[in-house]
Amino acid sequence: MNSFNSALGKNITFVRPAYFIISGFSGIPNIKYYYVFLCFVYVVSVLGNTVVMAVIYLDHNLRTPKYVAVFNLAFVDLLGSSALVPKLLDIFLFNHPYISYNDCLTFLFFCFTCLSMQVLNLVALSYDRLIAILHPLHYQVKVTHRFMLSLIAFFWVFAITVDLIAVGLLTRLSFCRSVVINSYFCDHGQIYRLACNDYMPSDVFALILISLILFIPLLFIMLSYVCIGYALSKVATAQERYKAFRTCTAHLSLVAIYFIPILITFTAGSEIPPNARIINLSLASIFPPMLNPIIYVLQTQEIKGSIKKILKVRKESKMKVKIVIIK
Repeated sequence: MNSFNSALGKNITFVRPAYFIISGFSGIPNIKYYYVFLCFVYVVSVLGNTVVMAVIYLDHNLRTPKYVAVFNLAFVDLLGSSALVPKLLDIFLFNHPYISYNDCLTFLFFCFTCLSMQVLNLVALSYDRLIAILHPLHYQVKVTHRFMLSLIAFFWVFAITVDLIAVGLLTRLSFCRSVVINSYFCDHGQIYRLACNDYMPSDVFALILISLILFIPLLFIMLSYVCIGYALSKVATAQERYKAFRTCTAHLSLVAIYFIPILITFTAGSEIPPNARIINLSLASIFPPMLNPIIYVLQTQEIKGSIKKILKVRKESKMKVKIVIIK
């Protein structure tokens, strides 16, 4: 016990580099065209998610538990895009690959928290659809505003906590070899593999994190749709089945957009060339925030109706102002 206490009392020095070098897109031919594409994606993401948030906020008919989750998803997409894409463009388009140690860990935390919340929001929306179809008569009792807000708050606390643990474990590592991160951002796995001391805790926690943030949510979503499919098979008419399933199409599209590229990348593993892997993972990070608002606007009748109503009211108010001015 004395030796253990003395060991704890020793000063432990961690070698922390002044900066890391992010080199993910270097060496890829014609990559500047991809940067232009990233600018377009970012602008569309910001505009689309801002519109969705504004419509839900302005239309009191959309103050339902489902659209509380949709609003939070749009907010997370906006926050995640703003955390990732501008910094990514600064690093590669303007040739600033050097990022300080503290900035890199902060960058990692915000990106991972937003990516985690995107998945957890899909879980919340999946639960909403599950209760709405399996227990339609008890939906308003089981899925209330208070319940949805509490669920989203729990997801935020959970995502922030696990990502803080991941970053905290990285601060226990020493970097006395390379400081080059072969990714498009401060990737957790790429960072801890650069350490020259034991990174086993970070490696184990990375597996736990993948399970908690990726595979368990995906399993829950898949099982929920198995239950939904079974429940719809018991519905009398095909028209009723179609009407009920149509309420799930937007959510299913979001799930497919988010999970399919990631699963393909992880399944293929080493068969994908490193550059193609980096491009694919970067698209998996930046595409969902752009497509999510487009899908909800095009496939959700309530949001389309709200946008038309808001535009109609604005048009009528302009006409009234013109009439007053003419008089």
